[in-house]
Amino acid sequence: MGQTAAVSAFLWITVVSLAAWSWLLLGQGFFWRTDVRLPRRREPEEWPPVCVVVPARDEAGVLPVSLPSLLAQDYPGRAEVFLVDDGSTDGTGELARELSRRHGGLPLTVGSPGEPPAGWTGKLWAVRYGIESARARDPEYLLLTDADIAHAPDSLRELVAAARTGGFDVVSLMARLRVASRWERLVVPAFVYFFAQLYPFRRIGRRGSRTAAAAGGCVLLRADTAGKARIPEAIRDAVIDDVALARAVRDTGGHIWLGLADRVDSVRPYPRLGDLWRMVSRSAYAQLRHNPLLLLGTVAGLALVYLVPPAAVAVGAAGGGTATALAGAAAWAVMAGTYLPMLRYYRQPPWLAPLLPFTALLYLLMTVDSAVQHYRGRGAAWKGRTYARPGAVPEEG
Repeated sequence: MGQTAAVSAFLWITVVSLAAWSWLLLGQGFFWRTDVRLPRRREPEEWPPVCVVVPARDEAGVLPVSLPSLLAQDYPGRAEVFLVDDGSTDGTGELARELSRRHGGLPLTVGSPGEPPAGWTGKLWAVRYGIESARARDPEYLLLTDADIAHAPDSLRELVAAARTGGFDVVSLMARLRVASRWERLVVPAFVYFFAQLYPFRRIGRRGSRTAAAAGGCVLLRADTAGKARIPEAIRDAVIDDVALARAVRDTGGHIWLGLADRVDSVRPYPRLGDLWRMVSRSAYAQLRHNPLLLLGTVAGLALVYLVPPAAVAVGAAGGGTATALAGAAAWAVMAGTYLPMLRYYRQPPWLAPLLPFTALLYLLMTVDSAVQHYRGRGAAWKGRTYARPGAVPEEG
């Protein structure tokens, strides 16, 4: 009797999981589609001035690939690059100057803001310094891009054309992350898939949408919008600064667009699981606003949506009921089917799709670890600085 009740209860849990996947398939902004690319655009009659701001802390390993791509931008208007050397110990600033002398191209200014004061995350303090330096050039647009992002030669002109044509205050591209090692193949496409599930790109681009997000590696921002939204002062303690920036712009009536990139790539390697683990866990609990109830809900939700389907197949195959196995297999099939477009975007084999439950389990554990680190006083980190609580003084590590 008790065993029958347990099997029946698990069947209903599996049915709920299948219902959740049916809703995700059709009701969550078609998040799984990967066709949201730069919108239709036309070249402006007069190209506006642009300043590129690159916060960089200990980036000597990636600058030889990324910085020349910025300096080589084929932009018809006036453009200049401001690299902010944020307390690097590996010669980042001098290497940037040497690369500029060697490759030429757009003018490069290298500056250093000093240590961030209390209440500022290090990256946003560097961004503030870069924006303040750029204001003397009176740009119409600011391109905020990370030091590990390599841009195609026409990247800047395509971003500006899209912003001008669509009347966007923010145009952001989710850079294609590196996928080379075994762990990168398993974890990286899922990272973008989960992000799109939380922030469906189609919804972000609608004027007046409540969904707001950006991808910090590539954000083209109108300079006057930055002033109106008080960027970055209004988000100075944000760990997930790209989403915070988009929300600040939305709250002041700005129009945001976010999509997948075609030729904007991250060159930063994450060859080991530990590297990817740190990338995710550094900000996962901040995404949940350091709320234990949201953490519990997230763990339960991940388990219901991603772990129940394969468990149901296993339980059903072991004698727990054909209906349970069929419902679990159906949910698993929908899950894998929605993951296939992202795998194709990353040029990965389709057999990785059924492994998404395992990857989701890794993300669940990373999220729990993020919370554990927060309550141990470590908290989020960026380039060796840790932020144990919102507004805490950065701690070198």
